[in-house]
Amino acid sequence: MPSCPTDKLYMTSLAKRVADRLLERNQLCEEFFAREASRLARASREMADRFLRGGRLLAFGRGPYATDAQHVSVEFVHPVIVGKRALPALDLSLAFRPWLEAILCADDMAMGFGPPEGDPDVWSALELARARRAMTFALPGLEGDYAVAAHTEHPFIHQEIVEMLYHVLWETVHVFFEHRELGLDTGDAGFLYPFLGQQKQPTDDVLDEVAASIRLKVQDDASLRAQVAAEQAEAIGATARAMWQCVQRGGKLILFGNGGSATDANDWALDCVWPPAGYRPIPAVSLALEPANITAVANDVGTDVIFLRQLIAQARPGDMAVGISTSGGSRNILMALEEARKRKLTTVALLGYDGGEVLRRGLADFPIVVRSDYIPRIQEVQASIYHIVREALDAIARE
Repeated sequence: MPSCPTDKLYMTSLAKRVADRLLERNQLCEEFFAREASRLARASREMADRFLRGGRLLAFGRGPYATDAQHVSVEFVHPVIVGKRALPALDLSLAFRPWLEAILCADDMAMGFGPPEGDPDVWSALELARARRAMTFALPGLEGDYAVAAHTEHPFIHQEIVEMLYHVLWETVHVFFEHRELGLDTGDAGFLYPFLGQQKQPTDDVLDEVAASIRLKVQDDASLRAQVAAEQAEAIGATARAMWQCVQRGGKLILFGNGGSATDANDWALDCVWPPAGYRPIPAVSLALEPANITAVANDVGTDVIFLRQLIAQARPGDMAVGISTSGGSRNILMALEEARKRKLTTVALLGYDGGEVLRRGLADFPIVVRSDYIPRIQEVQASIYHIVREALDAIARE
């Protein structure tokens, strides 16, 4: 491989490309949700009805798209808003067809994920679900209760749009739960949709207002992405260059995170080792993909060291440790980054809020902070960031 360019002019050019790629996503996302907001509002209301009748969300996909099933499952089971109910959701990706055949019920919801061109095996499983009267989501697809064609052929941007879509579904389902038309109060979800208030409203009016609020959320996302483009493009470019140098020296990326950030670590690792066509594989592992190790360490020692113990076993000189945390304060992330520092590994952190303890304690050589205090929006922009880093790795290698 050629040596990596290091001059200031090159890094300025790389930062500009990063910023342009972030802003390109804004246009595509706004176009998609301007068209889909009303359909998403109706789908969320139907999901709320089905959950109230005892239905479950059953999600699945293959390869990197299995991480979307992981992500949507954890969002519904363990909501980020304190006080929200845990809703039944499962990731069936390991063996989705036989699992559906064994457990699917009429009030369930089946959500299938795939690349922009779709996945025939996923579509076949969704056909089975429709035959059993389950509600189906084809992401993407042409047939289903909510089926939508990919808005872009770019696999990473497609996946980012889909992540925003299921975050919106999750948020809006809780609004319909707690709105008085379902016999409940808005409760803690009121800050999500303040127009709902305390009075029962006609269904059509609520749907219109929810659709308008979905569009506003996408605008918030765009503003946050534009802020990152203005403030963090150089840091993102420098991170990509450092990762390229790590790989060139024979190192690997070691990624880790909790909850939704765990699914992002998994997706980032899979994007490296199982990339879309035209990308070269890059050595990477995700410590969040090891449930036996995680549960063994958590049970025998404690959750604080679930990544630390794995890092001790997996890290080699020249590797890079990459922690993902929306808060920047998760103890198991802090401890893993501290251990990486002791072992003289280069450290990267993808953070939210103000960067938290990771930033204050200087545990990351390359910190990238999405300055927001709302976790779904942080995660959506973080997905854009790590996908752009992945794109940049190949671009750097070609130059």
